[in-house]
Amino acid sequence: MRDEIIKKTKELLPKEPSLNDYDKTYQSFEWKQAYKELDWFEDNKINAAYNAVDRNAQGDRKNKVALYWESDDGQKLKYTFLDLMELSNKFANVLKNLGVERGDRVFFFLPRVPELYYGFLGTLKTGAIAGTLFAAFGEQALFDRLQNSAAKILVTNKELKERVDKIKGDLPKLEKILLVDAARGDRGALSLPREMSGASEEFKVAHMDADESAFMLYTSGTTGKPKGIIHQHLAILHQHMSAKWALDIKEDDIYWCTADPGWVTGIAYGILGTWSLGAATLVYEGRFSPAKWYELLQEYDVTVWYTAPTAIRILMAAGDELPRKYDLHQLRHLCSVGEPLNPEGVKWGKKIFGIPFHDTWWQTETGGILIANYPIMDIKPGSMGKPLPGIIAGIVDDNGKELPPMREGNIAIRPGWPGMMQKIWRRQQKYESCFINNWYISGDRGYKDKDGYFWFIGRADDVIKTAGERVGPFEVESALVEHPSVVEAGVIGKPDPIRGEIIKAFVILKDGVKGSDKLVEDIQKYIKKHLAGHAYPREIEFVNSLPKTRSGKIVRRFLKAKEMGLPIGDTSTLVE
Repeated sequence: MRDEIIKKTKELLPKEPSLNDYDKTYQSFEWKQAYKELDWFEDNKINAAYNAVDRNAQGDRKNKVALYWESDDGQKLKYTFLDLMELSNKFANVLKNLGVERGDRVFFFLPRVPELYYGFLGTLKTGAIAGTLFAAFGEQALFDRLQNSAAKILVTNKELKERVDKIKGDLPKLEKILLVDAARGDRGALSLPREMSGASEEFKVAHMDADESAFMLYTSGTTGKPKGIIHQHLAILHQHMSAKWALDIKEDDIYWCTADPGWVTGIAYGILGTWSLGAATLVYEGRFSPAKWYELLQEYDVTVWYTAPTAIRILMAAGDELPRKYDLHQLRHLCSVGEPLNPEGVKWGKKIFGIPFHDTWWQTETGGILIANYPIMDIKPGSMGKPLPGIIAGIVDDNGKELPPMREGNIAIRPGWPGMMQKIWRRQQKYESCFINNWYISGDRGYKDKDGYFWFIGRADDVIKTAGERVGPFEVESALVEHPSVVEAGVIGKPDPIRGEIIKAFVILKDGVKGSDKLVEDIQKYIKKHLAGHAYPREIEFVNSLPKTRSGKIVRRFLKAKEMGLPIGDTSTLVE
């Protein structure tokens, strides 16, 4: 399987790629050369939002559609670059009127509505730090992030505010809540439409140092609460160049990134890197449905499509006849992100759309694509591809020593690229622990073949990748033990043909409580409500004990080995 290669013939290259000579560009490229791709202020300062929207709105693209938006119930709206500039300016003025200052945190807890997009841009224009929260988050997940970030402003809607109301009393730093769908203030919240109606469309965009903080996202690890990853304004340079080379975005493209801005992909390639190239973006607010997705691809003449392996696998399962009912000839480049795309998915793209899916690899911490399959480059199905020009990638051992080809180790990157996390919010020691011997250690394991292609093997830790989303087992375990029937819990990722992994929980119940299907359902509902709709255990097994070290730490690898029927290995360190 791994010897198979999809050769890039002219038939597979409908347009001349932006990166037309990978080897030559990789050998010669330096990030400083690309600074001219962005607009800088006269004082040598920059603003990511200005580069994403304003420079387009002040030039020939001002009346070009930047955003095609469709709601869950079929409402359709269009926004030009000029529209987005003026709306984000108004939003920036609203924030200023509320006392928001440079460095303050402004968070968005919204579905994929237009206010999220221009609000994010408007926040960056003020010099404040924008944060995004996935709309499926429950009260505990919300509290952890809003409390840790000390968010000053939260933008949400009336439905989601009900979750916020339950925790607001414990968030003294949260000064104001803005509702996007309220005509007037409501129970301690302000109406965003009302505030916007009186705001000016003119705003002096903050001139930021390249390394000043722009946005933050929370990502889960194996222990402790989620950590806040901060990215700088210069991250847009990395996002711009990777969108240009890996996603092959051009000005005349209609591009659809299916990721939610609650995750880094929805920011890097749904707002910043792709609008800075002047392309039009499609945003669909509604739920996933194979027929609806094909309908959207057809109706909006999507040319470049960036989606997740889970979605691709569901589309594959829906059958080959369904896509043939739609006219999808305009698709010219397909990309995948979130978890490794299996070879079958790559080849299925070629069979159905005439072009293969191109897998990409990166993380919240990296701010943009690091390793990818490029339009000009032959594909080895199942491979992550090769490093982006400007990125030095390697496979290293646990001491940071580089390993030769075909040896498994840690996937690692030389620090210093523009999208690299600037810091972990209030956790400097944790940040420093991510680097060994001048390598950023990704936590993913893999190997590099003799042709320089990288291959993913698995996580070095217990982080679960389910449907492309990273879920920390500790966070799920913490939520489980809050349930009144649960004493203790251990959580693992279990392989799943559609989602990559599902969450499975091993649960010890309180004395006198008996396990049942009804209790399983009750626990699942509890996790969906209190933690997140995507982070609940799809399987729950009631057990009498959990494997632990002498220090009391649950050993998840033993749970996983037992579940998979694999050798358990040395058990001398276990108490139970």
